[in-house]
Amino acid sequence: MDKKSKVIVFILLMSFVSVIGQTIKGKVIDEKGAPLPFVNVLEKETVNGVSTDDNGEFTLNVKKIPVTLVFSSVGFSTLEKTVYKTSYVTVVLREDNVLDEVVLTGNRSKPRTILDSAVPIDNVSVRELQATGQTNIDQMLTYTVPSYNSSNQTISDATAHFDPADLRGLGPSRTLVLVNGKRKNQSALVYVNDTPGKGEVGVDMKSIPTAAIERVEILRDGASAQYGSDAVAGVVNIILKKNIDFTQVNINSGVTKEGDGFNIDGDVNHTFTFGEGGFVNATLGLSYQEKTDRAGEPGKDDLFGVDNQWTRDNPDLGMIIGQPEMKKGDLFVNAEYPLNDNTKLYAFGGFNMRQGKSFALYRPPYWITDDFGLLTPDGETYDGFQPTFETDIQDILFTAGSNFKLGGFDADLSASFGRNSVDYTIGNTINVSLGANSPTSFDAGAYAFSNIVGNFDVSRSFGDVSIGLGVEARQERFEVTAGEEASYIDGGAQSFPGLQPSNALDETRTNVGGYGTLDWDVSEDFLIGGALRYENYSDFGDNFSWKVSSRYKIGEAGVLRASYSTGFRAPSLHQVYLSNVQTLVSGGTISNQGTFNNVSPVIKDLGVASLFAETSKNISAGLTVKASNDFTISLDYYNVKVEDRVVFSGEIGGTDDNGNPNATVQQILDDNSVTSIKFFINAADTKTEGFDYTMRHKNIDFAAGKLGLNLALNINRTKLEGEVKTPTKLANYKNAIFNRKEQSRIISARPNTKLLFGADYKYKKLTAYLNNTYFGEVTWQHATDPNKDQTFSGKVVTDLSLGYEFSDMISFNAQVNNLFDVYPDEIDTKGDVVTDLGGRFKYPWEVNQFGFNGMTFKAGLTFKF
Repeated sequence: MDKKSKVIVFILLMSFVSVIGQTIKGKVIDEKGAPLPFVNVLEKETVNGVSTDDNGEFTLNVKKIPVTLVFSSVGFSTLEKTVYKTSYVTVVLREDNVLDEVVLTGNRSKPRTILDSAVPIDNVSVRELQATGQTNIDQMLTYTVPSYNSSNQTISDATAHFDPADLRGLGPSRTLVLVNGKRKNQSALVYVNDTPGKGEVGVDMKSIPTAAIERVEILRDGASAQYGSDAVAGVVNIILKKNIDFTQVNINSGVTKEGDGFNIDGDVNHTFTFGEGGFVNATLGLSYQEKTDRAGEPGKDDLFGVDNQWTRDNPDLGMIIGQPEMKKGDLFVNAEYPLNDNTKLYAFGGFNMRQGKSFALYRPPYWITDDFGLLTPDGETYDGFQPTFETDIQDILFTAGSNFKLGGFDADLSASFGRNSVDYTIGNTINVSLGANSPTSFDAGAYAFSNIVGNFDVSRSFGDVSIGLGVEARQERFEVTAGEEASYIDGGAQSFPGLQPSNALDETRTNVGGYGTLDWDVSEDFLIGGALRYENYSDFGDNFSWKVSSRYKIGEAGVLRASYSTGFRAPSLHQVYLSNVQTLVSGGTISNQGTFNNVSPVIKDLGVASLFAETSKNISAGLTVKASNDFTISLDYYNVKVEDRVVFSGEIGGTDDNGNPNATVQQILDDNSVTSIKFFINAADTKTEGFDYTMRHKNIDFAAGKLGLNLALNINRTKLEGEVKTPTKLANYKNAIFNRKEQSRIISARPNTKLLFGADYKYKKLTAYLNNTYFGEVTWQHATDPNKDQTFSGKVVTDLSLGYEFSDMISFNAQVNNLFDVYPDEIDTKGDVVTDLGGRFKYPWEVNQFGFNGMTFKAGLTFKF
């Protein structure tokens, strides 16, 4: 090849390289050699950038080389480095001050650090979550964040497949969940059974796979003025993984000490790159979980007043009480593509599908005297049956948008769609009224909730002043589909009469909101900020919320912070329109109970007003001290008052609190073949106050390795203020509308004290975690008789986790959860059969701390390539 040809070939090669771009890989570490996660790596003077992963590594596609990269992380000096070739780059950042990592939640004008923020924020990495050994994100957060609570539910219809979760003791409805900063749709289910969070609606946390998560930011402060409804207790912002430069495969399996509850799961996370700086991070996961059983052994059935030969021969009453069976599959993606230096497109979301099976109360022969041979094998004697409650749950989330420059402002335009649905099948049961013609499996209907959300936000800093402005429009839809006729006709299927045509509906509402935020750094030490938000809902009207906050730095290590805000929570569409009939313990026996929605003429005729928004007032104040990047202490106080709280009423029967008959109510019961009715009502005012304390000391030199210690404490108390707000026509039903038992779900169903004390140790390729979680006492209150209350004492649950890296590609992990096989106190009925449902329950179920599966073993392998 002559010289001229070589020049032409070289030019063509360079042109080709400039078109396809170049890939730069590297790692960011501190001066001690420790990897730095979440460092921003940006191609200078463009929007093309990535963040380092949990190991401090990054992969960045650039148009051409040489290129100048900017490495920044608050707490470290910003570094510019020019890269001249595609070899592996190692970058060392120096500590600049004692501030911590950047968080996106809680400020809508610009990111701040945890310690630079005027409100308390937790930043939990996926590594911390997975070290708990738990299988779902809601349980992982329970064992890492003291003010977050969720536990397995049982014998509670579909609630057993969702497990209500709450923040700071304020109930599932008052925590806003975001994914990548965008609102996540609520679940289709209202928790109408006797569990914590009864009558409320939450987000289906099980729908978000842990393998897709980079970290979780938790704002522990009222944020309605910034984010709108549901943010009364705070905000959980789930940040998805971005451009990871390796494929990761996880395989895990576990089983309880009792040999049940076997589970296995596997997932793969991989990043596909395309174009100049584009990527799609994708996660695919599958899991399987078997049931557990921790039923009581009463030897007789006090619920029915029966002590006969059958109960003596079947002391467990044939019950299965524990976690449900579950099969799950999910696919999640997170994608970005820079169109040019000033515009970036993004999209994220996923699909989750779960099939579950839980169990209802066993129907012994003295309850259902005959199954007409439908459930009894030929030649065998009828011995009763236990119905199953089977769910088909689907959750879909998709968001697409763009970040761009608009006249000097940073702008974000996005649209989101989310939908959650749950279809019911009632199995291994019959409709007695249909006799031998009854099916043994019933399509009992379905619920679905969806929303469409549009957002436009702009922000800009003018020297020491930062502003943010935005608008949001949202449409919500709640759908109820009736079951097959055999599921509800003439009393319906045993355990859950199907949803009737009269329950079916398709209702929507819209709302439009706008907000503004302003932060002013008065000086290097003093910050003051504020936010305003206006919302208008098509069904109940408008709301105006505001917030002021401030932060003051004390020297180089301390921060004082405080905020005051007003907030609101719109009654969920489900609470407005839900109606059904359920087989429950009502009036001291098993019977059908009817829920009538808030717009029903039946409820209107009783003088119950239409639902309207709850309002709140939130005060928080705290102190944080961070002497170094390795040692932090924080203490925060909060006080949240909620007025006109929406509650799910107690049982309204044919006689009032004084035992006097009420002909109007009795006529409703007769017309609908139920023994009691329930409805939603703005009935209570509450005050929740508490303290959050955290202490973390990491990178301690110990036995040739590195030791980390952490201590976290939450103490909170909720109490009712004033009297229960009762409609005039139901003035004599004040106790029934919100009795002591229903009140206890708000004030004492979750631990008022929760303490986490843990240690992590890393020596070469070995990592060990030891975590102790103290769940404080909970109290079950009897509906009318305080002498029958029971307090279940606090307990410590210890978890041990070990990990070993065989190589850069293969690592092993093993966990023992509940190392000392701790269970809650056993139920003492004190003469009240409803407490344990005639001995069927050994451990508390209406109030609970940490479930009752006991010791669990788990092990797994991780592959990176």
